[in-house]
Parts: sequence; structure tokens; C-alpha cells
Amino acid sequence: MPAIRHILVAVGALDAKSLPAVHKAAQIARACGARLELYHGLDTPVYADLGALGDGGLAGLEKDLQRRAIVRLQAIADGLRRYRIKLNVAAEWDFPAYEAVVRRALRIKADLVVVHAHAGRHRLPSLLRLTDWELLRVSAVPVLLVKSPHPYRRSAVLAAVDPAHAFAKPLQLDQQILKLARVMSDALRGSLHAVHAYARVPISNLPEAGITPALIARLERNTERAAKQNFDRVLKTSRVTAARRYLIARDPVTGIAHAVRRSRSAILVMGAVSRSGLKRLLIGNTAERILDDVHCDVLVVKPRKFRSPVPRTARGARVLVAVPSDSLGYY
Repeated sequence: MPAIRHILVAVGALDAKSLPAVHKAAQIARACGARLELYHGLDTPVYADLGALGDGGLAGLEKDLQRRAIVRLQAIADGLRRYRIKLNVAAEWDFPAYEAVVRRALRIKADLVVVHAHAGRHRLPSLLRLTDWELLRVSAVPVLLVKSPHPYRRSAVLAAVDPAHAFAKPLQLDQQILKLARVMSDALRGSLHAVHAYARVPISNLPEAGITPALIARLERNTERAAKQNFDRVLKTSRVTAARRYLIARDPVTGIAHAVRRSRSAILVMGAVSRSGLKRLLIGNTAERILDDVHCDVLVVKPRKFRSPVPRTARGARVLVAVPSDSLGYY
């Protein structure tokens, strides 16, 4: 993972009273010496009344709304002067919101995208099309989902690795997770922790017959020994101390959430493999499911070879035209 030089923070609600994602992005930008961009995607449909558009027409209406968004973004930027960072603002017509963010991140070659996570629990996240879930699925750039309003203060950063490579995750993904977690912990002057949650007795190891308590106990010991060896191997060059390593015999969602609480981490760094269709629905995605069970921010990393399926060309504005009734003809 290269140094973080350019950060894109997606500002959704321009009239929000609290903008924790913006301020946390500014904290990271200051710590990393990075440039920050405040970006707002104008994705609300334009209801254009052809009889009341005025001389500027539809293009004039779009420019006016874009100008208002930029003025608001600039006001937010003015409130970030204390961070003493390089920043700019941008607002453009594009939809849907998650695609707009991805396109902008790729255009400016962002190293990190920061967004405010949607509040509340979500049922069947794989079926929902909320911006945060979709960003996890289609962004090749690491995405930091901000859940906590509290600023970073020498924060603990927890790297969730999977040395067993469940669900065929790429071998290099663990090292990407650890490198980015190290960048974040160093920048924020915090501590680096690591967790590996594993199945106590993998179902594939159970024989069809002759299961006894002694056999299960032996399988548990063997599984724990193998998990520890794999965990230690992945962390060999990570500089994560033994006291900050959490080897937990639970399912990933429960185990990672437990490690977040034990380490009091402000940021959880984890990997995600994009899936689609029935396979994605059946297997689920740990990065999505864990969002409902942790209160800290979540930084999601994709495999290095992942290519975003989002088209590079912006879609522009969605226009719904209201035609005056007296202009309608009858046939």
C-alpha cells in the first residue's frame, strides 16, 4: 500500500449539522501530508417545468444548483482551516451516488475514500442498494466508513486477517490489510493490533461416522495449532506484539467484533471480495455484515488486482420534465 497522498471525502447531506467523516478525513490528511477533496455528487432528479425554466433553460438550472453546492462545500472547507491542509471542493451531476463517488476517486487518483456510514441496522445488506454497501462492492480504492463521531486520539487500529483464506480470498490481501493498518496507526500515532477468527472445528474435517468427544477435542487442538501457525506467519514482519494479537475460535463476525471491543479500536481494517448474484447472497460478505456489530470506523480493502465495474463516464443529471397541459395535443 503506497503512502496516502490524496483523500476524497464524499459529503452527502450538505446541510448536516455534524460532519464527522469530513473532520476525520481532515485529521488523516494532516497526519499523512495528503491533499483532501470535499466532493458532493448531485444525484437528485431535476424536476424541470418547461414553462418556468426562464432564459437559462435546463442547463442554467443545473449550473445554479451546482453553484449552490460548491458554495456550501466551500463553507465547510473554510471550517477546516485549523487543520492546515491542502484541499479543494468539487460538485458534479452524476448518479447513482456510489458510482459518482467511485468515478471521482478514480479520476483524481485518490488513495482513500472517506464516507459517512448509514445509521441503523440493515437487514439483508446484500439485497440493499445503499451507498455504503455498494461502495464496498465496487470501489477499488480503500473505503473508510465513518461510524463513530469521536475524533481520533492516538487511536488503536485493528487489522482483521484471514490466513486460512476462507472463500478463496487472495493470498496477498492479508499483507495489503496489514500495510494499510500500519500506515493508519503510524499516521494517527496509535497502536496496531491484529485478529484472526477461525472455526474451532471445520465441518470439512468431521468424519461421517464415529464422532466422539475425544475426536472433537483432538480436532480442536489441531485446528488451534494450525490457526496459530498461520497467524504468526502472516504477522511475522508486521511488528504486532504478542499482547496485541487476538486468535479467536469463533465465526468471523462474532470474533472480529469481540477483538474490536478488547482492543478498543477506533478503526477496523479488513478485506472484502466482491461477489454477485446467488453466491454472494448465500455466502454473505463479512465486511458488510460486521458493520452492524461494531461501533468503530471500518476501513475496507480490496485485492490489488480488483477492477471496479463502474463505467468511467459520468451520467450527468437525471431530468424529469413537466410539460404544460396546454401544449399536449390529442390524436
